[in-house]
Amino acid sequence: MSNESEGEKDNFWLYIGGVIILTIGLVLLLKARETESVPYSAYAETKAQVEKQIQNAK
Repeated sequence: MSNESEGEKDNFWLYIGGVIILTIGLVLLLKARETESVPYSAYAETKAQVEKQIQNAK
C-alpha cells in the first residue's frame, strides 16, 4: 500500500512540473505572437518626428 501511494505521489509532482512547463511555454509563445503584430517601424517613425520637433523647439 505504501508503494502505491508513493508512486502516485511521484506522478503528482511530475504532473505539476508538466503543467508549469506547459504554462511557461504558452505564455512565451503568446507573448512572441503579440509582439509580431506591433508595428515597430511606425513607432520608430513617430519617435523620430517627436525628437525632431523637440530639437526645432530649442
